[in-house]
Amino acid sequence: MKAKEIREMSDEQIRQELQALERKVFDLRTQAETEELQVSSELGKARRDIARMRTILRQREGSRPAPAAAQAAPGPAAGEEQA
Repeated sequence: MKAKEIREMSDEQIRQELQALERKVFDLRTQAETEELQVSSELGKARRDIARMRTILRQREGSRPAPAAAQAAPGPAAGEEQA
């Protein structure tokens, strides 16, 4: 899945797809252990897609404004001394 496609999805859609991919990775790892995995590159592709999705979610979280309580930290104003 391309990053552009992921960015067009909502956060909830990404989380649902992320859960499905994590399950797929589990299944692929199980197949690899039992030597039933036909296409070994599928495991790497799924892991890269998971990383892309997590990266995009993290970027979105970082671009959101902080809660009001955390924005204005109390402290001395410019030019004032602390007692």
